[in-house]
Amino acid sequence: MPKHKSAETVDSGDSSSDSGPDPEPAPKKQKPEKKKEKSKVDGDDQEHMYALSRQKFVNVREFRGRILIDIREYYDAGGEMKPGKKGISLTVEQWRKLEEKVDEINDSIKTMA
Repeated sequence: MPKHKSAETVDSGDSSSDSGPDPEPAPKKQKPEKKKEKSKVDGDDQEHMYALSRQKFVNVREFRGRILIDIREYYDAGGEMKPGKKGISLTVEQWRKLEEKVDEINDSIKTMA
């Protein structure tokens, strides 16, 4: 006595589905593609982006009602530049303090170089 029926075994019952070849299953419907949200390099934010190097940008943006100066590395994700984890977001107050220290920072760079 076989333990498993083979795929070729046909049921000899009187069901109406045995009257002809099995119909082909309907083709699967493709899910509609969702529109992806534009990356930060595209759209309105691009007006406020300034390149520092090939993958480093300064972006002035608004987040939760606050203006932030975002200094961040971006990466290429299938033709779109997306923000990476490496970076910092400064508030306007922090940015102003950094601006005040630029001369001191430049002097430090000159003494070290």
